Amino acid sequence: MDRNIVSGASNETCETCEKSRFPVRKRFWRALIGLIFALAGFGFSGYAAELSDFERISPFSAKSLWLLRQARSIIETYQVDAESKPAKEDDLVQGAIKGMVESWKDPYTRYVSPAQLKEEEIEMEGQYGGLGMYIGDRDGKILVISPIEDTPADRAGLKPMDQIVKVGDETALGWDSSEVVKRLRGKPNTSVTIWIRREGEEELMKFDLTREIIKIKSVRYELLSDDIGYLRLTQFKQNTDSEAEDAVLDMIKKGAKSLILDLRNNGGGLLNVCVNVSSLFLDGGLIVGTKGRSEHTNEEYFADTNLYLTDMPMAVLINEGSASASEIVSGALSDRKRAVIVGKKSFGKGSVQTLFRLTDGSGVYVTIARYHTPSGKIIDHIGLPPDIEVEGQMEREHVKDAQLQRAVSELKKQMTRTARAR
Repeated sequence: MDRNIVSGASNETCETCEKSRFPVRKRFWRALIGLIFALAGFGFSGYAAELSDFERISPFSAKSLWLLRQARSIIETYQVDAESKPAKEDDLVQGAIKGMVESWKDPYTRYVSPAQLKEEEIEMEGQYGGLGMYIGDRDGKILVISPIEDTPADRAGLKPMDQIVKVGDETALGWDSSEVVKRLRGKPNTSVTIWIRREGEEELMKFDLTREIIKIKSVRYELLSDDIGYLRLTQFKQNTDSEAEDAVLDMIKKGAKSLILDLRNNGGGLLNVCVNVSSLFLDGGLIVGTKGRSEHTNEEYFADTNLYLTDMPMAVLINEGSASASEIVSGALSDRKRAVIVGKKSFGKGSVQTLFRLTDGSGVYVTIARYHTPSGKIIDHIGLPPDIEVEGQMEREHVKDAQLQRAVSELKKQMTRTARAR
């Protein structure tokens, strides 16, 4: 026995453990040899004949499976609580799958249990209980991608790129984003404390938050002046495209001659929806392409000319919380010279995940490809730089929002140049 296991014990105690290890070893090896002979009772010739069939259906070699069998047997035989609190077979299998998937070291390729998958499907429908923020893994850290507007996380002042280091009294070391999400969700009106490490702050920041039913309204719009429309998209969920279309038509009807599309703190959403939103402003042509290992993952998505609405001058606002679908829209409008991009560099989540459902109701999200913009730019782990970089953050009062005001200024310049050209 390793002496370091007996923390704080005297040398005499350790020596006692050292003397007692040999009988334990003998018992283990006797049991192991007995198991081998029991397996051999099936007949070696029969085993050899069936080995090829076994290899075809097994995810691992016989040697690797034997290691798993040994580890399970040792724990079930010697772990102090194993007899009174046996592990369920489903938990063992799910744990093994989760560990296997994590070995690829891709934060977006992940295993989800049946219960987790149901929770995520509820979230995509636009309503769930929690704090209201997108989070993700990067370089071994759990980061806030973006808080969702008018939710507990947003009102408390959480910001993109905040690192979650503790939830309650537990340190989030070694957790993945799905584990953090699980800890943050709960019944409405219950509280949770999270500790944040923020760049530029020496001390950890403590946030005491109260969970709510999160009802996500993804589209908000208004006229900033007589001729500048403002369209704010908080995510790309079901119906966001049709609601955005209605909003643009209404602003045009009211006299809008230019448009600001605000995608700051928009953590993404559905690919088909962001393609449809881009189509409102692009009269055909490529929006985004995907490149992966297999032929069917190499695809290109083009604007739907039936959805095209306007060629009015545009500015797009992005920041560190703009990710995934937001980066696709911004990249397409920028590459196609359709809009000026204002703000700060985007998050850099430019990969495609597909859900593969397993027979027990669980699933595996797998990164099958990476996005590229019409000009061939790769977004993943890089981000999309703005055409005009402006420091600051989104403010509730428009006059205090430096990034928004710069976008307004750029649109006025464009409209002035257009008027002179005529």
